[in-house]
Amino acid sequence: MSKIPIYFFPGMSSTSLIFEHIFFDESKYELVFLEWLPVEKKENLDQYTQRYLPLIKHENPVLIGVSFGGILAQEISKLISVKKTIIISSVRSNKEFPKLFHFARKTGLYKCLPTSMVNTIFGWIKKTASAKRKKRLELYDRYLPLRDKKYLDWAIREVLKWKQDYALDNVVHIHGTRDEIFPFKNIKSAITIEGGTHAMIITKYKWFNNNLETLI
Repeated sequence: MSKIPIYFFPGMSSTSLIFEHIFFDESKYELVFLEWLPVEKKENLDQYTQRYLPLIKHENPVLIGVSFGGILAQEISKLISVKKTIIISSVRSNKEFPKLFHFARKTGLYKCLPTSMVNTIFGWIKKTASAKRKKRLELYDRYLPLRDKKYLDWAIREVLKWKQDYALDNVVHIHGTRDEIFPFKNIKSAITIEGGTHAMIITKYKWFNNNLETLI
């Protein structure tokens, strides 16, 4: 029996390292971990998504995406046949965005974010943080290394301008009740993980290892 291909898409600013604790039986599944491609400033999400298609070498794959990676996975699922799309700590349409996202998009407030100073601010916080907080910041360094201005400006803009205003079929949504980015109260239909935060792919990895194969 041929293996089921699974393609993984990390969240904004992160790499495939966020999936390091997720395990599948590799005698049954072929795992492909994709990274964020270099972005072009004027490129929109539709154009960016097209550049991933040559990287998907299998027919009818399973797509698994976290946060913005979940949005990207859904965009890819519009262009190719997939067995299933699973999104984690993400949204199925822009109707699930928090009010602040809609406000930032309408007003253009997101253009004023000091993305060029992210690394400077992060470094200062690390220097002045307590020992306990430094351990958490070390995790941010490990799992959220993509912090250059060009990438952040592009990613924030394209999330806020996402055109999807209805939920696609064949999408399994997994969401935590304590998600800080996409509040659970805005989520219409999802498999619930009690106490799960936006980083639950890392902190609740045991749940995913026990349940993802069943969902596929």
